[in-house]
Amino acid sequence: MRRLVLLLCLLTALGPALGAAARAESLAVLIEEKARESYGPELPDSGEFDIAVQGGEAGDAVMLSAYWMDTATGQFVANAVRPDGQVNRVAGLAMLTMPVPVPTRRLMPDAILTEADIETIRLPHGRVGAFAVTDAQALVGLQVRRVLTKGRPIMQQSVMQPLVIDRGDRVSIRFADGKLKLTAPGRALADAHRGQQVKIVNLVSNTSIVGIAVGEGEVEVRK
Repeated sequence: MRRLVLLLCLLTALGPALGAAARAESLAVLIEEKARESYGPELPDSGEFDIAVQGGEAGDAVMLSAYWMDTATGQFVANAVRPDGQVNRVAGLAMLTMPVPVPTRRLMPDAILTEADIETIRLPHGRVGAFAVTDAQALVGLQVRRVLTKGRPIMQQSVMQPLVIDRGDRVSIRFADGKLKLTAPGRALADAHRGQQVKIVNLVSNTSIVGIAVGEGEVEVRK
């Protein structure tokens, strides 16, 4: 009977510690949860965190009793409650990264992007500008407008739809109104991609008009 009483007393004393140990999680997991809360709705859907704790191994913790973070740099400081009840101050970096398509090689203006020209890597969120293209498939088939550097995010203004008309090109002007269909030779006064308005000169009448680039060397004038 005495042994049973002693055993019950021992279990009662160890109960909180055993419960804490059972609830312990990786400190990195707890830090990531807090980091996500810090970003709130501004956190990208594809965002992931690389957690680095000063001093090496992060270990386990029951909870974070306090957490401070600078989202601009990823630096954090927290109070970690360990399974044995001890509270430790920990600090480190919770770097937010996201997948970004980048060129696999240096690409010059007028090149047409293919799947082989693009790879997706994870970059710190702070290095990805607001105008960076984040959809790799959306880049395939676009024409390079400005030099693209290997391994760097591609800005929206650095690519464009492929040009079907270059400034100075001789073009075929088409006009259709019901059964009436007319064609005339012309010359482009500007570059244009498919579907873009372009100013041209009708070489027959020597007048300037605006049409829509519909294909290689073809401009359609609409009413």
